[in-house]
Amino acid sequence: MGAVGLHINGLHKAFGGFKALDGVSLTVNPGELVCLLGPSGCGKTTLLRCLAGLERQDQGQIHFGERDVSTLPPQARDYGIVFQSYALFPNLSVAANVAYGLAGQGRKATRERVAHMLELVGLAGSEAKYPGQLSGGQQQRVALARALAPNPTVLLLDEPMSALDAQVRERLCGELRQLQRQLGITTLMVTHHQDEAMLMADRIAVIHQGRVEQYGAAEQLYRQPASAFVAGFLGQGNWLPFERDGTQARVGGLSLTLAAPPAHARGQLFCRPETVAVNPPVHEANLCSARPKGLTFLGNRCRLAFELDNLPGHTLHAELSAEATRRLGEGPLWVALPPHHLQVFA
Repeated sequence: MGAVGLHINGLHKAFGGFKALDGVSLTVNPGELVCLLGPSGCGKTTLLRCLAGLERQDQGQIHFGERDVSTLPPQARDYGIVFQSYALFPNLSVAANVAYGLAGQGRKATRERVAHMLELVGLAGSEAKYPGQLSGGQQQRVALARALAPNPTVLLLDEPMSALDAQVRERLCGELRQLQRQLGITTLMVTHHQDEAMLMADRIAVIHQGRVEQYGAAEQLYRQPASAFVAGFLGQGNWLPFERDGTQARVGGLSLTLAAPPAHARGQLFCRPETVAVNPPVHEANLCSARPKGLTFLGNRCRLAFELDNLPGHTLHAELSAEATRRLGEGPLWVALPPHHLQVFA
C-alpha cells in the first residue's frame, strides 16, 4: 500500500473549562514527516491522542487518506505509535515485543518480519534479549520496530527522544529520519525540542494554546515568523520597543529605517542575533554606537551581549564567528540593524 495523507479539520477538545484544542486544522502530505512543536500544555499531545483514538474530540474530523477515522476505535485506525516511555513489555523478549501486533500472520511470517524490522533499526541478533538489558536508545529502536511491524499507513511519535541524552538523541534523530524516508510512511511527531523538529521535519506546526500558530518549513518559520510567539519560541532573538515616527520606528533616541513603514503606532521590533552587523567595514543603515556587556564562547561562534548607547539598560545580542570576534579590538563598538531583517510585531 502506498503512503496516504493525514487530514485534520476543525478539531476541538476541552477538559472541563480548559480548551486543549481550539479548532485545529492540519494536512500532512503522503510520506511527509511533520512535527508538532510547542511548550508543555499547548495541546500537541492531546492532538496526537485524538488521532490515535485514545481521546475522542468534541468536534472535528480526522481522515487517514480517504478513510474517515473520526469515530473509529484505536485498533481500526491502522497506525503505529511510539510513546514517550516506549511502553515495552518488560517480561517479553525483544522478538516478542516486536511481534506483538502481528497476531494471525503465522509463525514463519512473523519470525521473518521481526528479523527484518530489527535489521532495519540496527538491532539484528537482539531477538532473545529483554528490554531491561537494553540501553535507552536500543529500547527506542525496539519500540519503533514494534510500531512499524504491522506496516501501518500512519506513524505517530509522542516525544520518542525525550528520555535520551543530547548526543544519543541527535544521532537517533538522523537515523529515524533516514528510516522514515526509506519507508515513505506518513509521520506525525510531537516534540518540544526545536532542534529536533528542525533536524527532522519536512514541515513544522507550532502549537500555542490549542491552536496552530504557524505551519511551514523550518526555514520559513525561523526567518519569517508569523507572530511574536513563533519568533520568540524558535531560536534566539532581539526585541526592541518602538513607536512609529513617520515612515521610521523610534527606539529610545534612535530613528530606525525599516523595509516598509510600520503599520502599528507602537510595538516591538525583532531580529535574530546573527543578522546584527558588528563593526561593519562600510557604513550600513541603522548604524548605532554601542557598549559591550560580555562575550560568551559557543564553540564555532561567540555571542556578544551589548547595549545601544541610545537605549541603556536593554541588552541585545549578536553572533560572531571566531575571526570576527578577534577583530573586535579595544576601540569603539558599532552595530548595524539591517532594515530587511527587522520585523514588526504589534
